[in-house]
Amino acid sequence: MSKENNPQRSKKRVAVLLGGWSAEREVSLVSGRDCANALEKAGYEVTRIDVTRDLKALIAALTPAPDAVFNALHGRGGEDGTIQAVLDIMGIPYTHSGMRSSAIAMDKPTAIAAFRAAGLPCPKGVVVPEEDLGKDDPLPRPYVVKPTHEGSSVGVYIVQPGDNGPDYSGWHYGDALVEEYVAGRELTVTVMGDKALCVTELRPNQGFYDYEAKYTEGKTVHVCPADIPSDIADQCKDYALRAHKALGCRGVTRSDFRWDDSAHNGSRLFLLEVNTQPGMAPLSLAPEQAAHMGISFPELVSWMVEEAQCD
Repeated sequence: MSKENNPQRSKKRVAVLLGGWSAEREVSLVSGRDCANALEKAGYEVTRIDVTRDLKALIAALTPAPDAVFNALHGRGGEDGTIQAVLDIMGIPYTHSGMRSSAIAMDKPTAIAAFRAAGLPCPKGVVVPEEDLGKDDPLPRPYVVKPTHEGSSVGVYIVQPGDNGPDYSGWHYGDALVEEYVAGRELTVTVMGDKALCVTELRPNQGFYDYEAKYTEGKTVHVCPADIPSDIADQCKDYALRAHKALGCRGVTRSDFRWDDSAHNGSRLFLLEVNTQPGMAPLSLAPEQAAHMGISFPELVSWMVEEAQCD
């Protein structure tokens, strides 16, 4: 019997959380819509909940409790352990990583410390207090400036030699993580349970793989699988699985890398971060990699629901 049309699942009730209040709200709405549609196609009874800061409204929407929650939220509130803590208290199984893993992954300096403790290579970096941004160069140029608690490349700047530097007057993200800029190629790996799927190379038409390049059709070419040496692909997958385990993640995650393949530097591979709530929109990478491995979108989200649990 097809996994995408299983009548035995028709009685399983799944609430899809989408929207939220972070900078990634619009992406979450798209992810949640597509996941909900795919779950209905797979035979689940689906409720869609547009999450706001109103905790009482969320609890009411989850009463009576569904059999599982599909967490399609991104960014603050949905990806940082907040929603996970609420669902743990309510005793409702949910997709993706638990509260602790989510909170650590969203706190970039803490996650990097965990990666390094696990022997994973990360770019050199330093945390700069918000009030000190723009005063001087915390690292030799070029370097990357990113918020310590955001995802999807929100608020990311690359400071090149000769630049005037970013205008921080509109910065509202708190402290920043400043890292050495790693030249080379952008790679990413999805982990599903205890298996790394494959490697995708991301080739933006211009600039770097920022928010617009991620979510605007035609802005970035996805090369899946990446046209890279097999040893680098194997190393990427090994690092992704080790990073997933280092944070205690579960379900589906996605790890991002920079590979400096320039001859004068040798071959250097760096882990940038682990995304505990990878996008599930039409241009998203996790569904694309799953499809490459022969896993349809309804099969992917169904697996995630069946693996749902509380901490």
